[in-house]
Formats: sequence, C-alpha cells, structure tokens
Amino acid sequence: MKSDTEDLMPRLLPLECVGGAAELDLSVTPRNPQEYLRQVQLEASLCPEVVVAQIDPKKLKKKQTVNASVAECPVAPLGCSPSLSWQQHQVSNFSEVRQSITKNRKHWSSQNLDDNVQMPKLTDEEGWKRFCLGEKVYLGSSSCQTDPDAEPALDYNKVGFPPFLSIVSRLNQSTVLMVLDILISWFEEQEFAPQLGRWLYALLACLEKPLLPEAHSSIRQLARRCAHVRSTLVESDEDERLPALNLLICLVAR
Repeated sequence: MKSDTEDLMPRLLPLECVGGAAELDLSVTPRNPQEYLRQVQLEASLCPEVVVAQIDPKKLKKKQTVNASVAECPVAPLGCSPSLSWQQHQVSNFSEVRQSITKNRKHWSSQNLDDNVQMPKLTDEEGWKRFCLGEKVYLGSSSCQTDPDAEPALDYNKVGFPPFLSIVSRLNQSTVLMVLDILISWFEEQEFAPQLGRWLYALLACLEKPLLPEAHSSIRQLARRCAHVRSTLVESDEDERLPALNLLICLVAR
C-alpha cells in the first residue's frame, strides 16, 4: 500500500529496496546512483512530517511598515519643522491619493489625451524635463511664474504639463522611477519650483509597494536635497517653498 506521501508526491524514479536502511551511512559519499537515491530517501524519511515554527507572539503585535530612513539631513531651521499632527494629516491624505490612483488607474489610462499633449519617448531625458517643468523653469528663465494678464492663453510648453491622472496613469513602474530620477537629478543642481513639486508628489504617489531598492535610494536622495534647500532659506518661516519641502521630506521619512 502506498503511503500518504506517495499519493501526493508519486515517485518519478522507481528504486528497488535492496538491503535495509541500517546498511546506509549518510556520512559516506555514495558510490553509485542507486546509493545516492537511497540516501536521499533515507534523509527524507528522517524529516518530521509537520514542523512548527517557534514565533514570539510579542513580535506579532508590532505594526509592519515600509520605513525609508533619511540620514544626514540638515536640521530644519528654528520654527520651520512641521508639527506631528500636520505630518500625520499629510500622510493620511497621501495614502488616500495612492489608493485612488491604484483603484482608478485603468480608467484614467484609457482617457484620451489632448492634442497638444506629446509625451516624450522613454529615454528622452531632456524631453521629460521640458515636459514636466516647462521651458521657463527648465531653461532657467528669470520668471518661472505665469502671469495670467500677460499670457491669457496658457501654454503648457512654457509652464510645463501638470501631472494629470490621464498622464501619470499611463506610466508603468519603470517609467515612473526613471522620470523621478531625472527630476531629482535636475533638482540637485537647480532651485525648487512649483512645477517640480507637483510632479514629485504625483510620481511618489504612483510608486507601488514594496519599493524597489533603487526607489529607496532615489527618495532618500530627494529628502536630503529638500532638507538642504530648506536649511538655506533666508526667511524660512515665510518662504512659499517651505510647505512643499516639508511635505516631501515628511512623505519620504514616514
């Protein structure tokens, strides 16, 4: 009669039972294929059918989270560090945005783009900078803000395309990470701009968990750069860039 194990895992290599198990020595190198297979069978028979893992119940009470610790970040200037309640509120909002994007990605990606939206090719780094930041920011124009009185017709080529859901929902994870790296690298050498902040927030919201190692490295780099820029603000408590910088640092750290 076959054992229960043989019913679930039938033998693929029939082996004649020659001699008893007592004749086998597991410490000796098998001399032929028959002895090798018999040793494998003996070792399998010595293994317990059920194995119970010893787990400390106290460890199960701890909430498991993805923590991207940010080291070597400059300390926030006096009065510029956000409160704990503010951070918790932002993280809660960000979580809702992430869930909404994940839930409705298929719907938004099926929406038609406007005729003036020409998304860059995958490897076109300069094209992505122009697309996300606009010519005014990317080319270092003296005026990064759009004056609605001077320019009644909004030109996205000049001010950059906002991260519409119909756009970011079309980006797969490799593209999201690639564009994120492009913008972070640009930010390392340039000043912070509202267009940059909007795209960084949107791309962070599009990252799927668990994060890849390269994603961890990129967002830590982003947090360090934001912290450095924050530490150099002259009138930091009144600078309009402060809330955006604090937001990005908060999201990465938490």
